Amino acid sequence: MPLFGGNKFTPKKPLARKAASLSSLNLDAHQSAAEFGLDYGLVNVKLDKEELTFHNGQWITESSGGGVSQRDVIRLKKQNKQIGEENNLLKLKVDILLDMLTEHSAELNLVEKRLEELQLGGNRAYRK
Repeated sequence: MPLFGGNKFTPKKPLARKAASLSSLNLDAHQSAAEFGLDYGLVNVKLDKEELTFHNGQWITESSGGGVSQRDVIRLKKQNKQIGEENNLLKLKVDILLDMLTEHSAELNLVEKRLEELQLGGNRAYRK
């Protein structure tokens, strides 16, 4: 039995909603693909002073305060690896050219010695 009148703690029934429901169950295939599709875009997270971006399956730190971003570091490492491979190829080509030059120099020395022997032998035969 209430002391001061009616029952004040009985809640009132809410009014019916006028707007359509935004439940994902009521969306057609095209709307749900647009709403929940696999194209999420870039995910950016800022923790304290660091800003992280999820790109190609890796978290990449963006520069804050004048430093070099991790994206630039990755790009420079790839470029460094490519230049290193090119340098190794050029060293191999130089070694091959030096070997060819050495071989031709040795052949030239043999031909010159044979020529001298023939000239000296011809001179001896001519003198007799």
